[in-house]
Amino acid sequence: MLPTLVILVGSWATLQADLLSDKKALLLPPVNFTIKATGIAQVRLHWDPNPDQEQSNVDLQYHVKINAPQEDDYSTRKTDSKYVAPLHDGFAASVRSILKRSHVSLASSWVSAELKASPGSSGTSVMNLTCSTNTVVSSHTHLRPYQVSLRCTWLVGKDAPEDTQYFLYYRFGAWTEECQEYSRDTLNRNTGCWFPRTFINSKGFEQLAVHVNGSSKHAAIKPFDQLFAPHSIDQVNPPRNVTVKLEETSLYIQWEKPVSAFPVHCFNYELKIHNTKNGYFQMEKLATNKFISKIDDVSTYSIQVRAVVSSSCRVSGSWGQWSQPIYVGKEKKLLAEWRLIVFPATSCFVLLIFSLICRVCHIWIKLFPSVPAPKSNIKDLLVVTDYEKAAWNETKIEVVSYVEEAGFEVMENSMF
Repeated sequence: MLPTLVILVGSWATLQADLLSDKKALLLPPVNFTIKATGIAQVRLHWDPNPDQEQSNVDLQYHVKINAPQEDDYSTRKTDSKYVAPLHDGFAASVRSILKRSHVSLASSWVSAELKASPGSSGTSVMNLTCSTNTVVSSHTHLRPYQVSLRCTWLVGKDAPEDTQYFLYYRFGAWTEECQEYSRDTLNRNTGCWFPRTFINSKGFEQLAVHVNGSSKHAAIKPFDQLFAPHSIDQVNPPRNVTVKLEETSLYIQWEKPVSAFPVHCFNYELKIHNTKNGYFQMEKLATNKFISKIDDVSTYSIQVRAVVSSSCRVSGSWGQWSQPIYVGKEKKLLAEWRLIVFPATSCFVLLIFSLICRVCHIWIKLFPSVPAPKSNIKDLLVVTDYEKAAWNETKIEVVSYVEEAGFEVMENSMF
């Protein structure tokens, strides 16, 4: 009985292998496979089912393999697919048919297509392209209370001619926009771009595609594409309305969520309390917008808060900017009182030194010289003649006084 069972199992396995071999021969690859650029860093892959393929294969799928600029693969039941990738160095992909039944999977041969690299001289495309986004309150519509700005910077290609001029475009979803506000280097070449308002959604999961091309009279400028994940370039604003209340040795700190399209529960915070007297830093990671701390009563404290979008609402990015420091403490009050004394005393001392210097160096006389009065003639001198006669002396005494008004000099001549 056992040998008979083994023979039957072996026969069944051989029959299945033969059937699979026949089915594989009948599984044909797709046809008319094309790749077409449909936007910045975006292509459309399209193919048709093989017309000779039996239509009974209702479980037919397709396996797409991206060969360049980076390797990737995925499966789909559709014959049309979009893919996002930088295109300046070209794009290549392959596709094949797949049949899945029960635990058996069959695959056809591959068919391939490619998109040629963009033309341009090597070393002329931009380098070190970096971009960042920031959310601000919108003043244009109530339907969109927040708007996202975009700022990008780059370096000129190392082999780009001096007359090279660059132009930047971005695409987010189906929206594409060209930059209108550029910053320039000393040779008047565009090296930065600013979009005060964009259609970028900071809550979205789509990638931001940035394209920079250029022109020159001396060379063909090679374009450059780069993709950015929104969470990785989003600069989270600092928390708003940070308030600090000091009651004896208790410090009560509270704040509001940053300007952002994300709701309150989507933020985590980091609190920094700095004792400026001894240099000690207290760092706290918080999920709420309140904190109470104990402090001494002889130091000054600096309080700052920053935020980050939590992983429950979006892929976590980097921490945002710190809020402006708020200072509290008695030492600060003593410092303010000390300033009220030091500043007036210093001002008086400076005035005293200045007046002494002016007196020693005769600065006031040089700056404000006295106006001399006109000299008087000798004829204008005042002559006073007094005669005194003594009864017992016949000597006549004449006193003549000369007064010169100009110099206030008095000359006396006595004759006996």
